[in-house]
Amino acid sequence: MTRATWLPLACGVLLALVAFPPLLRLGFATLSPAALAAVATPIARAALVHSVAMGVVSTVLAAVLGTFFAVLLALTDMPGRRIVAFLFLLLLIVPPQITAQAWLVFVGPASPLLGPLGLAPRSGSEPLYGPGGVAFLLAVEQAPIVYLALRASLAAIPADIVEAAQAAGAGRARQILLVLELARPGLLGGLSLSFVAAIGNFGTPALLAIPGRYPMLTTLIYQRLTGFGIGSIGEAAALALMLALLALAGASVEALLLRRVATQAGRQVRIALGAWRRPAFALACVLLALLLAAPLAALGLTSLLPALGVAPRWATLELGNFRSVLDAGATRRALLDSLVLSLGAGVVLAALLIAVCHAARRGRAARTLLAALEIPYVVPGLVLAIGCILVFLRPVAGVALYNTLGIIFAAYLARFPALARRPLAAAMAALDPALEEAAASAGAGPLPRFVTVILPLALPAAVSAATLVFLAAFNELTVSALLWSAGHETLGVGVFNLEQAGEATRAAALSVVAVAATVALMLAAGTALRGRRLLPWQA
Repeated sequence: MTRATWLPLACGVLLALVAFPPLLRLGFATLSPAALAAVATPIARAALVHSVAMGVVSTVLAAVLGTFFAVLLALTDMPGRRIVAFLFLLLLIVPPQITAQAWLVFVGPASPLLGPLGLAPRSGSEPLYGPGGVAFLLAVEQAPIVYLALRASLAAIPADIVEAAQAAGAGRARQILLVLELARPGLLGGLSLSFVAAIGNFGTPALLAIPGRYPMLTTLIYQRLTGFGIGSIGEAAALALMLALLALAGASVEALLLRRVATQAGRQVRIALGAWRRPAFALACVLLALLLAAPLAALGLTSLLPALGVAPRWATLELGNFRSVLDAGATRRALLDSLVLSLGAGVVLAALLIAVCHAARRGRAARTLLAALEIPYVVPGLVLAIGCILVFLRPVAGVALYNTLGIIFAAYLARFPALARRPLAAAMAALDPALEEAAASAGAGPLPRFVTVILPLALPAAVSAATLVFLAAFNELTVSALLWSAGHETLGVGVFNLEQAGEATRAAALSVVAVAATVALMLAAGTALRGRRLLPWQA
């Protein structure tokens, strides 16, 4: 082994040892007859049908919303595109359980916004419980995924095509339809990603489908393990494998559709809206106000009320809920745990993947590993969590991780390499080989070249990678819902537990803290990486 290969090899082996054993162990756990029989029960079949139905319906709705914003933000000269893109992507960044909680408050009987207007539903009615609410909120949450995939495809279409259409007399609508037709692989790939994300979503079904008595695979897995304990791990693993196969099928379609989509350096399409520039901006703002601002405003008002149903007036607004949750030892512990776990996972993954992404420019093995590291992110988080339980239920090499924060950290390292890989791979692909060749001609060996040339140039992309992992893990619930234990909670679990316990106002206060921290980090990262366009909301 040469000195040029040991570092990426060591980093790759570490990533593989963390990422793949849970999934392999999950597959072996489903080989027992009892586990296989679990997928043939009526409730399992109903959950499968419901999950697929919600995935399809929400994906169709997400396609409409995501395509609308992709056209406005990627194709037109609408003003305020950056701020609109930032706000639209918040629909994806805000955790599903907080989005669902905000909507439950917004349109519920105790709505602090609709109640004073006389528009709130009658007491005891929850319009979002059941399949309609699940499909709607899944669509809202996954629409940015369609937008991101379609935007990448639109960026690969040269402006010459639209200019030729303009010269032939095509109007704006015809030009947009032409460009969308050319970007169809990106749109279809986005739909596949949206379907995968929808069927693996746990936060939204947990708050809407369980009370609505509408079983889905994610909620059924959760109820099996929390209701029957470790004794039901085989049944849960079989259900999880069914969910994983669904997700992998959708991801395979996405990979086939997007494998040739790549951005280009030339002029990109920009269609002039003329007199429609301001109306288009106003329409985008109205949609964002309805889909994002109004629910979060209702959540914020609820966090300031002493109890649900109290009319929001100056005399009734207080900070008692914030003091209560921030003074509670469990909340402070959850905040600290989430901070340490998400920051640690971001830094570790960015550090390991720099060497692997650098080696992938020339090595097939490194490229294969990077492609394989997409699998733990594609499969739903509950699937990975069950695999981690199976692997770490007993001590590994004398180290006991079960019922500790260590098992959550291991799950994060397994789940999020795909997020960290993307900015680093893009940065390495854009690296000029002449820089390394110059260092080599000056006598620098492989390791000195990597430390003095590659690392400084990769630092902005590493910051971007760590930021993306941090944002995904900080409020995460899908993985930690099955892995947390008393004294080892995360922020997402804290919000979920408060909501499930009926502490709606305190849960709202903790959710506001989580959203504020997320937005602050997004703004700080965008400022630190200004002009580099390494983060999704910068493009």
